Parts: sequence; C-alpha cells; structure tokens
Amino acid sequence: MEAIKLIISIFTPYIVFGTVILFAIVLTEFIIYCFTGKIRALKKFFPLIQIWYVVFLPITFLLYMDLPNVNDCCVDTAVFSPNHRLGIYLLILFFITFYCISFNRNKIISPIIELLINFFLLMGIALNILFCFHFTEIVPIFGFFGNFPIILLLLIELSENQKMLKKHIEKNDITVNGPIGKISLYILSLKPIFKFPIFLIFLIPFITFLTLFLLLFGQKPDSLIRAFTDTYRHGFSQLDYLCANVQCGGHFLCSIGAKGHKNIVKPIRYGIRNEQVIICNRQLLIANAFEDLVQEKFPTTHKFIRRNYNRVGKLTHRYYYLFEVKLISDLVYFLMKPLEIIFIIALYTFDKKPENRIAIQYLDRSDISRLKKHSSFS
Repeated sequence: MEAIKLIISIFTPYIVFGTVILFAIVLTEFIIYCFTGKIRALKKFFPLIQIWYVVFLPITFLLYMDLPNVNDCCVDTAVFSPNHRLGIYLLILFFITFYCISFNRNKIISPIIELLINFFLLMGIALNILFCFHFTEIVPIFGFFGNFPIILLLLIELSENQKMLKKHIEKNDITVNGPIGKISLYILSLKPIFKFPIFLIFLIPFITFLTLFLLLFGQKPDSLIRAFTDTYRHGFSQLDYLCANVQCGGHFLCSIGAKGHKNIVKPIRYGIRNEQVIICNRQLLIANAFEDLVQEKFPTTHKFIRRNYNRVGKLTHRYYYLFEVKLISDLVYFLMKPLEIIFIIALYTFDKKPENRIAIQYLDRSDISRLKKHSSFS
C-alpha cells in the first residue's frame, strides 16, 4: 500500500492538472447539455472523461487519502473511519459498477436492472454531495474539482437514461412477467418528478439491508454514519476534541537533535511551543530564528518552505519512537550542523540584531515583553 501511495504521490501534479482541465470540459458540457439536450463537447472523448471522474479519480483518492491512513491528529488522517469504512466502500463500489453498466450499454436492459441503474446513479449523487461537505477541511478544492463534476456527469447520465427509456417504451409494446418486473416497469415509466422521490424512499430499505449485511462482518448498526463522524479534521468529524491537547510538530529535525546527550547537543534552557515544554539548544534556537527571519522578510517563500518541511515533520512523527534513542538524536544533531552554519550566516547577514532574535525563540509572551523593555532588545 505504501508503494501505491508513493507512485500516486509522484504523479499527483499530473493528476491535479488533468482533473482541473477535465473539470472545465465537464462544466462546459453540462451547460451545453442543459440548453441543447445533447452531448457535444469532445463527444469522442466523453467516455474517457467519465471513466476518469467516476472510476479512476475516486479509486485513486481512496488509495491515497484514506486506505493507507489511520485516525491521527498530527499526520495525514483517514477520510473515513478505519473501523467503519467498509460500508462506504461498498456504496462507492455499487454506484461505480452501475454507472459503468449505464454508459457502456446502447439499449434498454431488463426493467429490474434499469431500476437498479437509476437507483444507484441517484445514490451516487447523494453520496458525492455528502463528500463535498466532508472533504472541506483538509482537501477543500477536492469537493469542487472532484465531486462536483461527478455530480454533473451523473445528472447527465440520469437524463440520458430517461430519454432512452421513454423512446423504448413509445416504440415497443413491453410485456413483463412477475410482480417485481411489473412494479419496476411501472416506476420506470413515471415522470422524473415522481420517479426520483420513489428512488429516495427506496434508500431506506436498501440502507437497512446493507446495515444487516455489514453486521456479519463485525460492523456496528450505525457504521455508515460513524464512517463520517469517527474521524479527525473533516467536515462531519466528531472526534476533533481528542486532538485538543495533542502536541504536533514536536518531531522536527532540530527538535529531535536537541534530545541527544547533554554533553553533545548542549541544551541551554527549556522553551514553550504549543503550550508544551521543550528542550532548547542553540541549534534549535538558531533554526527557529532563521525561520522567523524568512517569515518576516519573505512571507511567500516561508509558506513554501514550511509547507514542505511539515511533510518531514509528519514523517518523523510517524516514527517518533525511534527518536527517543539519544544516539539517533546525536546523529541528527550532527547532520543538521551544516544547515545551522548556513542559518547563522543568514541571520548575521540580514538581521541587525541576530542574537536578540535567537534569544527570544520559544519564550512565552510575558518573557519576550520583559526582554524587549531592555534597550538591547528594542
């Protein structure tokens, strides 16, 4: 799974670029379709666009953003609760399967299959609306560029199904045997304003049946709801309070180096970060002072550096138990020495009072205010 995630990470810029371009095509196609009732924009490539959005993109998203992840306050957290995600995965699989059946057929199938196709397409719209709200916290643009086009494609497919079914009923005298077939044909023959509300009513027994099925695999009766709520930092998350007192970002490289043997890393004092006490040595203070300087002088550059360095923090946090070993912290301290020299040269080059900036790092506000009262800190 880590190998798959690494491969997707490499191609992420291309996936994002392709998704944005195809989003513009889908939006254009939908607007044209609303006025003309026909698929016109890049008609030959429209099946590929459908496969990209309804098959490739959801599977890629789940493999990259959800399946490899667990609930974690400090690193990439799971989109759906790891203990309850099975039901959501089944729903996604159902709607993808019936969407593929729908756009690959050229004629009406049996009434029961047609009923299921329309039902799961409508369910797919409902799911993607929920996903738009659930993905807003960590990946806010995914709902817009990812789920919104899927909703548009599903609406087009539902409309095409309705037109195909209407033509088929008008041209053919359909005879259906059995009560289920007759009920299916009757529902399909209704106008959309009556038919789609019936599909929504069908969601209740379907969800009930799915819940009973999931119980066989150890899932709880409310697992479909808890798949959304038992998560961190997402739209429907209800477990954010568990992260309230968790210290994140404490496993960056210089912080790790400061935890080594005292005679090597030479701790100076304690400091405060995220309301937690940390050990500070000169290397850590210099590194943070350098970041403070970059943030002050070059804020745009600082955002880029911080965003990429946070990835290092997430990686080290995942294996934080290794960095409790002092010998490893000593090694990190020595590896950071060349950067420490570069940081101190930059501070003495671009800052009028570099030692003042170094001295106030990781102090609380009261200590900083008291120091700044002295002339040397003004």
